[in-house]
Amino acid sequence: MVCKQIQRSEVKRQKGEKMMTKDDKAKSKTSTDTKDAALGVRWLDDVAEHDFAAAEAYLSLRLDSAQVKELVKDLRAATVTTRRANDILRACGREPLPLDDPGVRRDLLKAVSGEKLSPILFVTLRQGADIADGYHRASLTYYLNPFGDVPLRIASELRKK
Repeated sequence: MVCKQIQRSEVKRQKGEKMMTKDDKAKSKTSTDTKDAALGVRWLDDVAEHDFAAAEAYLSLRLDSAQVKELVKDLRAATVTTRRANDILRACGREPLPLDDPGVRRDLLKAVSGEKLSPILFVTLRQGADIADGYHRASLTYYLNPFGDVPLRIASELRKK
């Protein structure tokens, strides 16, 4: 049932239709819990250790090893904060991955089963911002609630110099 609701939301988004009903808006105004703002997505308090290795592997495709080591070090030192799913994707110039993407589907199954997802690792570079790890999680959250808060750690190459 959740998959069908998400698919309908995706079709509406592609057609440019409103996705929230009046009842949805009323409910969202009364919601004060930002941890679960993305309709059923629950988050770990901190990033899973293996996500740092995944971020390092991804960044190594874009940057030299010294930059990668420095950014991963900064990600490890950063505190977890939150940003809206739509802002994360917009900042790095990415569209959400489709719902039939294997990684998005895997994270959807985790969310539906009540499993907590790991916060995202986000970097700002001279070439622009990027999601170092967690693109699938950001995409899933966007489909469930584009304005939902997503926990993340942010490292910036730009603040260094």
